[in-house]
Amino acid sequence: MKGIVLAGGLGTRLGHLTRIHNKHLLPVYDEPMIYYPIRTLVEAGINDIMIVTGGNSAGDFLKLLRNGTEFGLRHLNYAYQEGEGGIAAALSLAEEFADTGPVCVVLGDNILEKSISTYVRKFRHQGAGAKILLSEVPDPQRFGVPLFEGDRITRIEEKPAQPKSPFAVIGVYMYDSRVFEIIKTLRPSGRGELEITDVNNAYIETGEMSWDVIEGWWTDAGTFESLLRASKLIARLRAADAKRAAKAVD
Repeated sequence: MKGIVLAGGLGTRLGHLTRIHNKHLLPVYDEPMIYYPIRTLVEAGINDIMIVTGGNSAGDFLKLLRNGTEFGLRHLNYAYQEGEGGIAAALSLAEEFADTGPVCVVLGDNILEKSISTYVRKFRHQGAGAKILLSEVPDPQRFGVPLFEGDRITRIEEKPAQPKSPFAVIGVYMYDSRVFEIIKTLRPSGRGELEITDVNNAYIETGEMSWDVIEGWWTDAGTFESLLRASKLIARLRAADAKRAAKAVD
């Protein structure tokens, strides 16, 4: 399985912070935001990774990440997204990189407390189709929200005004190679973008979508509030790790 980190977009919800700077290069506590999704993939055993980015800061990713040796990688791949076409359009740039194999896609502003290795392993055993991960959140109207019939997801609603469940579809998606054919059939949404929710609904309609609720916390970092929350969560995590390390020495 190959890994894809989607780190394009204009980051307009962060105002002046992203006027001359890509959102994914902003700090989350003590590291650049882009470090977290890369580590999410590496910790799940995925070492063949592509970064999809765009805009004027694209070269800064290469300067910062180089070949990924800081993450134990021998090589990092890069793709450039021209313009604003949406998450699914950005993913389509990785078709040749995927080389007919399965992919694990992580949005560049998503940060998780726990490893996704269990879910990656389950998807590998699944063999085909797609898998999404869910997290219970206080503000599901900001995200894609799953609709349930029993333990089956029947549809995902994008940013519903009145969410029908407390769960958000987080920005970690696993797909077989058919995802690229699905993207080619999509039409732009009202925002003029190819939506990843439409990709997920296509798999749901054919009965090829599985799901899991993640352990631990998850957050995005795409707004002022969530960027601050992400930094606080990481600070707390670092402090807990330091405390455990000190106890081990004693």
